[in-house]
Amino acid sequence: MRPNMTITDATIDDLERIVEIYNSTIPSRMVTADLEPVTAESRYAWFNEHSPDRRPIWVLKEEERIIAWLSFQSFHSRPAYNATAEISIYIDASYRGKGIGSLLLQRAIDESPWLGIDNIVGLVFGHNEPSLALLKKFGFQEWGRLPRVAVLDGVERDLVMIGINLR
Repeated sequence: MRPNMTITDATIDDLERIVEIYNSTIPSRMVTADLEPVTAESRYAWFNEHSPDRRPIWVLKEEERIIAWLSFQSFHSRPAYNATAEISIYIDASYRGKGIGSLLLQRAIDESPWLGIDNIVGLVFGHNEPSLALLKKFGFQEWGRLPRVAVLDGVERDLVMIGINLR
């Protein structure tokens, strides 16, 4: 990590920027199944489901500007799945392809034991080759595929479940 970069727990004051970065991915139809931009207000409940000690949201800042974020989401509400978390990484367009995803993913893997996480999963569109390549670089494997479950601008898309067991 460059000296002017820091990773910290997100605060509610960061939500506007988190949403801005998220919304910037919607037009590509590669990263999210949302078809229209979301608002910070609509994401309050999502934000409040997270906690720094169990399911954090981290922001990566260059100097004081948020350039990327990562969240851990509970995979399922039933207790037997507590050691499995879904990960999401979103990066400002001007920083994509510059190692930011690797930096955040390595941090997530390193911190998972302290968060009680044994398995990390990603739910990635099958045509999102950059994200799939990033996860595979860190040892994630395809654990399942849901064929043609999303329709983006009239095109049916697969959803890939890709995961890693950290034990």
